[in-house]
Amino acid sequence: MIYSQLGIVASGLAGLTVILGGIVEGYGYGLSLGTKWPYTRDIHQIALKGDPEALHRISATIVGLLSLAFLILSPSVITVIGFVSVVFTALLGMATLYVLAGKLPSIFQGLHDIAAYTTFVTYLLIFLQGLGYNVNIVQFLEQAIIPPHFLYFVIFMGGVVTGLRRMTKPIGQVKKPQGKLQWAWAIHGLLALIFVIAVIYLHFWLTLAFTVAEVAVGLLVYRSINKNPGKPGITIGLHQLFSLLTVVAIILNSLAIVY
Repeated sequence: MIYSQLGIVASGLAGLTVILGGIVEGYGYGLSLGTKWPYTRDIHQIALKGDPEALHRISATIVGLLSLAFLILSPSVITVIGFVSVVFTALLGMATLYVLAGKLPSIFQGLHDIAAYTTFVTYLLIFLQGLGYNVNIVQFLEQAIIPPHFLYFVIFMGGVVTGLRRMTKPIGQVKKPQGKLQWAWAIHGLLALIFVIAVIYLHFWLTLAFTVAEVAVGLLVYRSINKNPGKPGITIGLHQLFSLLTVVAIILNSLAIVY
């Protein structure tokens, strides 16, 4: 039971870290602590002053410690996957800072987002396994990667868009895509549309509901970014929230099919 409870704590913190990452982008705190990660001088005091980047790094560090505890206390395939995903999230998080600084390509931002979502999913599955549900990470990945589902590709391209604009550039009016940023945004949107069609075909109605909400918030994000590229606001955090809820819905819909 404790194992299961720790799983939902780790998953919740991983999800919170993702949302905080969106708030960091939304309010222009991307490089507020520089490119050194995860620690910086007086980070706790900075967090108490309301810097979301400091909170983001502290939350990510706690998830890392929980991941290590899981690996030591209950070694298994899924805890190894969780630990590896945390390590990759951390390494790619450092790389993301250099993406924002213009020293690395935007692909690292996309890979970071995939690693972060995998961490969230892994510990959510550990929680569900503790409740007696027969779910595993491979089953989820089949729903998230194998065409025509494309969820991970949608997440990846969303990260690429963020990396290309470096949290400061507008996307512009995308009628006929021009330049890498607009093409990345267009591909992101196309993959999202394919994903919507896929969940309709699968009769994943809960997933569809959250996906439609996510797409609607995504359009608000597009508008907010063009209006104020440096500080598009809370819409970025909300977009991440609905992305997480979409992931949860996929898992719940899969459980409904199994049982």
